[in-house]
Amino acid sequence: MQVQRIYVKKKAGFDVEAKGLIEDIKENLLMPQLENLIILNRYDVTGITQENFEKAKNTIFSEPQVDETFVETYPFSKEDHVFGVEFLPGQFDQRANSLEECLQIIANGDRPIAKSAKIYILTGNLTQEEVEKIKKYIINPVDSRECDLEKPENLEQKMQEPEDVAIIEGFISMTDEDAEKFYKKYGFAMDLADLKFCQTYFRDTEKRDPTLTEMKMIDTYWSDHCRHTTFLTKLEVLDIKWELLNKIYQQYLQGRNMIYENRKAKDLCLMDIATIAVKELKKAGYLTNLDESEEINACSFKAEILVDGKPEEYLIMFKNETHNHPTEIEPFGGAATCLGGAIRDPLSGRVYVYQAMRVTGCADPRKSVDETLPNKLPQRKLTNEAARGYSSYGNQIGLATRTSSRNLS
Repeated sequence: MQVQRIYVKKKAGFDVEAKGLIEDIKENLLMPQLENLIILNRYDVTGITQENFEKAKNTIFSEPQVDETFVETYPFSKEDHVFGVEFLPGQFDQRANSLEECLQIIANGDRPIAKSAKIYILTGNLTQEEVEKIKKYIINPVDSRECDLEKPENLEQKMQEPEDVAIIEGFISMTDEDAEKFYKKYGFAMDLADLKFCQTYFRDTEKRDPTLTEMKMIDTYWSDHCRHTTFLTKLEVLDIKWELLNKIYQQYLQGRNMIYENRKAKDLCLMDIATIAVKELKKAGYLTNLDESEEINACSFKAEILVDGKPEEYLIMFKNETHNHPTEIEPFGGAATCLGGAIRDPLSGRVYVYQAMRVTGCADPRKSVDETLPNKLPQRKLTNEAARGYSSYGNQIGLATRTSSRNLS
């Protein structure tokens, strides 16, 4: 089937995203020579008639009040630097998915296939090295890649037949040197000591070599998101220079001594710091109606609430989500699903969600991008993308959620 293409560009005055990005690049990548930046939303669709395509041009693809549309081609200049960004195969493309749903409603038939991409047009006296630096700043390789600028002949995705699950031959007999090479090859989230623990388990309990799938699954559950690795890491040496923070920490130590009096204390860690206040309330007798379970990220208690002047029994619930790991590598999706998880879980228990809050912790987003650690996202990008992520999720579920990236710097 024929592939139809359309480019959508914000009109002057409405191109907020492009204006914000050019200032960001000038300030953080130190490129004052970047004169202009244009962002196009590019859509490729197939399985829709020309009549319906024309009907969708100014109703689905764009809003005529704020957008300009260019069918099939865009007047790129030879002097400009142009590149496109698309999601990796398998990564959910919400824009394309919504487009397919809307086009199907217009067509009143089979669902069309759509793909979306963002095209960046850079104007200015830029070297190829500087262009590559901008690409690296914009493209997060965890979820996106640079795309082809040529229109494809079709949009069908060809899925390869998966190979048999590989068994890691010799895993249980690996030397320390072999284990370190294996660890580096696959880039595990767990550390080398954790890998050796797995080796001991498969050698002494399972008495076999594991499959690669098993090790990847274990590694996923060992991640910061699932196992709360960072929050449960034992804190041995703390150097707190901020007086107010040190005062709060001393209050925590007092509460800790009271909570763990006459019983074995838990490791001093961020998780214990985060949960100590509720433990103090419980020990002081303020949470007599607390429902307890083995979960450490949720709680509920019974309370009497006045409704229209009459007392009614309510079950008040709290839900926490820690999304350090996904937010660190894919800030938009990580932050969105963090807020989403905290909202979805109570909803699934038929609970009315009253309020949700997201806290994003990172290093100073004002620091130069050049100070970014190898294989890490710049702190400014992490902070701003996380803000966009939880704002986006809130807006989609009907909450008026606004954040300003400028306020975060």
